This record gives sequence, C-alpha cells and structure tokens, in this order.
Amino acid sequence: MDSIHIVGGQRLEGQIPISGAKNSALALLPCALLTNEKLTLANLPRLADVDNFSHLLNGLGASTKVDGVKPGEIGRRMTLQAKDLASTVAPYDMVRKMRASILVLGPMLARAGEATVSLPGGCAIGDRPIDLHLRALEAMGAEIELAAGYVKATAPKGRLPGGDYSFPVVSVGATENALMAAVLAKGKTQLFNAAREPEIVDLCNLLVAMGGRIDGIGSSHLIIRGVEGLHGCEYEVMPDRIEAGSYACAVGITGGSIELVGARPHDMLAITNALAAAGLIVEFSGKGIRVTADKPLRPLAISTAPYPGFPTDMQAQFMAMMCLAQGESFLEETIFENRYMHVPELRRMGASIDVRGRSAIVHGVAGLTGAKVMATDLRASMSLVLAGLAAEGETEVLRVYHLDRGYERLEEKLSAVGANIERRGS
Repeated sequence: MDSIHIVGGQRLEGQIPISGAKNSALALLPCALLTNEKLTLANLPRLADVDNFSHLLNGLGASTKVDGVKPGEIGRRMTLQAKDLASTVAPYDMVRKMRASILVLGPMLARAGEATVSLPGGCAIGDRPIDLHLRALEAMGAEIELAAGYVKATAPKGRLPGGDYSFPVVSVGATENALMAAVLAKGKTQLFNAAREPEIVDLCNLLVAMGGRIDGIGSSHLIIRGVEGLHGCEYEVMPDRIEAGSYACAVGITGGSIELVGARPHDMLAITNALAAAGLIVEFSGKGIRVTADKPLRPLAISTAPYPGFPTDMQAQFMAMMCLAQGESFLEETIFENRYMHVPELRRMGASIDVRGRSAIVHGVAGLTGAKVMATDLRASMSLVLAGLAAEGETEVLRVYHLDRGYERLEEKLSAVGANIERRGS
C-alpha cells in the first residue's frame, strides 16, 4: 500500500493551480441521468471518488468518455450520456465505496419513476443518516421503502407531482437530491432552509443550463418548476474551495507565500477571514488568492457551520495549523459528531490537544516532530500532511487512499512549491 513521505521544514513559495471541486463534481455527475442527451463536464478533477462515481453511472447505463484536455485546462473533460437507463438499481458493491452514491436516487426517480439504491458508505466520520433525503422526496410525492439495506423510491404515477419541504437542519446532500428530483416533477417544488453552499449553486446553474427552472439560487428558499425534459450541455466544474483552503493552511504552517490560481474569493470568505485572523496576509487578484505567512500564527476560535459559516471540511486542516500558533485555540465541530479522529495522530507528532465532546482546545507548541501516522478520513489525512510539512524530521502518512479521494496530484502540487514530499509504494 502506498504511503506519503515528508521531510518537514521547507518554506513554500510559488503557485498552485486549484482543481475542480470534488464536492461539486459528485453532484454534477448524476445529472447525466436526467437526460438522454450528452452532458460534458470540464475541469473535472482526477480523483478516486470521481472514477468510482463514473463506474456507478456506467452500471446504470450511462456511457462515459474522457476527452483530450485543451491547452490551459486543468482537470479532465468527460462526456456522459444515458440514452437509456440499463438499470434503476444501484447495488451495494457499487455504492459502498462512497456516501455520495446516494445522489443517483433523485435523478433516477425523476426520470424513470423508480430507483433502488443501497445505503451508502464513505468516510467514517459519524452517523450521517439519509432521512432528510427521503423526507424531501416523500414531500414531492415519492413512496419510500427501506428493506435489507436498500432504499426503494417510486413515483406512484410514474412522475413526481412536486411539493414543498422545509429541512429541519441544513443538509447539502439532501438539498442536492431534492433538486435533481424536482426539476422533472409535474408541478412546483419549494425547498425551505435549503443548503446554500457554492456547490449547491453550481448544481443549480448546471440544471438551469440543461433547461431546468429554478428560482432563488444562492438562497435558502429554492423554487423549482418542473419541466417535461432536460437537454445536454457543456459545463465547467467550479474550483475546489476546500483544496484551496487546505493549501492556504500549508502556507500558514510552514511560512512562505503561495498564489492559489483559480480560487474564487467569494466562495471562501469564512476561510479567508479565519486565515487573516490567524495572522496570514490574504490578497485577492484576477488569478485567484495569494496567501503569505511571514509572522507567528495567532490562535483562533472556530465553530463549524453550514455555508456561509466555517466549513466542517476545513476543521482538521485548521487544527493542524493551530498546533503551532502562539496560544490556545478553540474548535467546535457542530456538523459531525466524530470528526476528531486525527487528534491522536497529531498528538503522536507532538501536538497538545484536548477533546471534550464536540469541542477541542489546541495548545500551541514550539514545534512538531515527524512520525509514522495513520489517515482515518479524507480531511484528517490532509491535516497529517500539513503537520508533516512543518515537523522536524520525516513523517510517513499511511492509508493515502483517503487523500486520493479528494486531492488531485497532491505530491506534485506541493513539490512544485518547495515541499520535500513523495509517494512510495509498499
């Protein structure tokens, strides 16, 4: 099994191109199931999760073709087409690899009037039930059955009538599934307290480009008026704000200056505000965002929250950075109840962190020491890489398949800006 080896202590200088957003790509891919025409997605990141989702779509009857990359493009161009659905069943062996697989439920139900999907897998970061997905679909007229680890959804008359649903708590995935189901409903659907993440906006913009009718994009009140059918189009995946934030933390923990080429400032205000509060210099430009660290890190108090709050997907990376801040930092995780699994590994490297339920106090230390550490989930694995970049000596990060799910060409990008990092096979 591969591992990442890092010799810490190198300042980072230069440019890092930001890839297409993983969290957006995984919501855009299933839109291919909503039409029999071709859907081409540009700036699609080269990630294990994207490949796994493509294989899932192949099993449902969609063809996928990776096009040649045009000059100046990063990522891939993939053309998908589901002329006919070969199956409306997404089995366990296809779905178990990642939680985002549940996002085929809404589009299959909308197009075929039925869908059977295995309960999903993914990162082990706590209980993440799909009840909100199912309640939203029921509000639109779907009949739901749960049996033997599968969800079966049917539209009684072959097509959902549409309806209103108010989410009791904000859910990105449930909002995405509801949107894809609603665009082909007979009537109007209203979603209240819907997620507002930039990735939701990206999905709405694609659905509109395919002929969908959606009002309130970017707000928590989405109004979807169902249409008879959608057409194909070409669409570019938004840049990954979590990848950009992760590399910004790399600058913070090592020192130096990096331009995050392609990063969109307006998607990242909670992240950039936190970076600035920690003492980093954050500059916006036409190319993206430049982050410079030329002074000691200041401690922070951060509580994760749905967008536009501080993203849970950045909590682990900021924790790693705060290990070297001058003072005590306070972190509160409000989204997932088991997202501190990286703490024991950071402690192995010399971090001083106390966890109390969903809160963590990070006591800044003078330095970290390289060690062999084990990644437990995608963002936790990135926090260990960040710690390794700053640690004295060599760090070996095991289970890097977690990293491959969400960070495209990680070693290549970090090496290009001065990091001493490489992947080694077992």
